[in-house]
Amino acid sequence: MSILSHLLDATISIGGSEILWREIIGNVFGMACAWGGMKRKVWAWPIGIIGNVLLFTVFLGGVFHTPQALDLYGQAGRQVMFILVSVYGWAQWSAARRRGLREKEDTDLSRSIVSTPAEEADAVQPRWASPRERLWLLIAAAVGFVLFGWVFGALGSWGPWAESWIFVGSILATYGMAKGLTEFWLIWIGVDVVGVPLLLTAGYYPSAVLYLVYAGFVLSGFFVWVRTQREAAAARVEAA
Repeated sequence: MSILSHLLDATISIGGSEILWREIIGNVFGMACAWGGMKRKVWAWPIGIIGNVLLFTVFLGGVFHTPQALDLYGQAGRQVMFILVSVYGWAQWSAARRRGLREKEDTDLSRSIVSTPAEEADAVQPRWASPRERLWLLIAAAVGFVLFGWVFGALGSWGPWAESWIFVGSILATYGMAKGLTEFWLIWIGVDVVGVPLLLTAGYYPSAVLYLVYAGFVLSGFFVWVRTQREAAAARVEAA
């Protein structure tokens, strides 16, 4: 246990501030998850869960005695949410991938050298949310923002309203990713806009840097998914 404790509590000094290695490693796993999500790979979900577990201990600084010693209940709570939604997304994408494999095998029994291998079946087909889905997303965002802002404030969280914005946005973005809604990338941008100044002020520098990097990454992911939608639509027209 002493070795494990040493690994979990190991720090690095950056600009005179002590930073936990597990915050850095947890964010690396988060970035890997985002990259896998852009590529629509099922492994993105379990990789993300590992990062969530590490970051949960980071953001409860007062409980786990981190260098910042700040409790960001919204940041910690969203790691739990990520784990729960990731299990759902993992199941959704795995089922979609299995269906894709069956369809490829049915339509390409010869499996010629120029055929797409069944192992490369995409986990999900990106699409725009329907008007009804967008309405429900907006309602959930408004209600969730007010509700969790009050909850985090009552718990004594540091920056409860910013925490609420990030927490609710993260729920909706992760849900959108699981459902294959292209809008989920745009929701992440809204999360990053608030997340960067919050984490910088609180002293969680690796996480703030990840948010900055992630902002550019999600823009790229958004355009990748839009292009994928257009290519799929063109393929359907050609097939028809």
